[in-house]
Amino acid sequence: MYTPGMTTAIGYVRVSTSEQSESGLGLEAQRQAIRAEAERQGWELVAIHEDAGISGKGMANREGLRIALEMVRQHKDAVLVVAKLDRLSRSMLDFANIMKVSQKQGWGLVALDLGVDTSTPSGEMMANVTATFAIFERRLIGQRTKDALAIKKAEGVRLGRPQVTSQETVVRLQEMRAEGLSLRAIATALNEAGVPTSQGGAKWHASTVTAVLKAAEARE
Repeated sequence: MYTPGMTTAIGYVRVSTSEQSESGLGLEAQRQAIRAEAERQGWELVAIHEDAGISGKGMANREGLRIALEMVRQHKDAVLVVAKLDRLSRSMLDFANIMKVSQKQGWGLVALDLGVDTSTPSGEMMANVTATFAIFERRLIGQRTKDALAIKKAEGVRLGRPQVTSQETVVRLQEMRAEGLSLRAIATALNEAGVPTSQGGAKWHASTVTAVLKAAEARE
């Protein structure tokens, strides 16, 4: 659990469009807010990392955020500071996951626009409320999906995506697996060779390889 008295601050700023990135105004406004808060709190602001022209819908391809998270993990008694929560993530689920990581690793999370500051009891309560709504959102989505699938099944609709992986690719996977390659190594080799998945341009993962192998075994 995060304990009060943190003095080291790592800032993170983000804009989602190339126009915002080129003007720099949005990024600078966020930096100023972070600097002002660090000065007010007496924190030592050691760095502000940025992702320019990158959407906040997900966590992938955000090098600035990756570095910021690594820095707060390495610094003892640190806080990650964002001017607005949606600069960190537009997904409550992603935010809840980041908060869970911060609690596990022992650093604080500060979102200036919502007053979320896990270094204070009220801020931690706000963060927990936000996380609770994220859990509710996840369960609600899951229930809606389950209900929709039940209706489709009752209507006689065949569920699931058709397996369109070529037989040549299936044989290739089986041969590599027989040679002792791990699922991850097989996925890496297929990606490097540019072999398409059943979804066309999607990338291979260990789980993708497993699904194809299991489907092939079921047909045999």
